Amino acid sequence: MPQYPFEIIRSDRKTISLQIKDGTVLVRAPKRATQKEIEALLEKHQRWIEKHLRAQQTRAEALQALPPLTPEEIRSLGAQACVSIPPRVAYFAKLVGVSYGRITIRNQRSKWGSCSAKGNLNFNCLLMLAPPQVLDSVIVHELCHRKEMNHSPAFYREVYRVMPDYDRWNDWLKQNGAALMERMMRGQEENV
Repeated sequence: MPQYPFEIIRSDRKTISLQIKDGTVLVRAPKRATQKEIEALLEKHQRWIEKHLRAQQTRAEALQALPPLTPEEIRSLGAQACVSIPPRVAYFAKLVGVSYGRITIRNQRSKWGSCSAKGNLNFNCLLMLAPPQVLDSVIVHELCHRKEMNHSPAFYREVYRVMPDYDRWNDWLKQNGAALMERMMRGQEENV
């Protein structure tokens, strides 16, 4: 048996896959997969699993070393976002070929952006701490929802048409976004 935490999630899928989330190995397996098949896959990929668990632990430790954001810093990021984001939205809206409604800047705990059915756009002020391309990738993502209010292949075709390197910046956000959110949440907890 593996020496690390793992969880088996069974469904109607056809293959077994591995995912590492929050220090736990998630094994997504078909309902018919045996325990022996699952353990064999875990053993086969043990080095990969251990490497990614170590990397996740290193990121978690680095995250704890980052100072929390003060309320003043969050307000400053919000003010900066109010100046920086609208011109970027206008620029990319032309490239996507869409209109949009109101732009709102928030300090959300879980979302980077959203697009309402009416075309109103919301963006997280913490995007000001990310590389500019990350901000652009979130803007493009939300504007493409003006054409496709889903995450279908058609939606992603539109995203990649406008931003061919979207995956690179989306991956940056997946790898580093939790640290930004955590800094904000720790700052809010310390100032309660």
